[in-house]
Amino acid sequence: MAEIISLKKATSKKLCPMCSKPENPDFLPFCSKRCADLDLGKWLNEDYRIASREEADLDDDSFDQE
Repeated sequence: MAEIISLKKATSKKLCPMCSKPENPDFLPFCSKRCADLDLGKWLNEDYRIASREEADLDDDSFDQE
């Protein structure tokens, strides 16, 4: 028979990215609705941005017209 080996549970608790309190399963990854709403507000106010490369503006004349 195969031997059953139990895995050790993670002892470190994950923390809320807004206030560093322990996260709440109802509001993952946040600790409360307030912290989740604060984070959403930062996204909507464009406080957070995802970096991207900007392409050079293309003139309409650069396209071949048939």
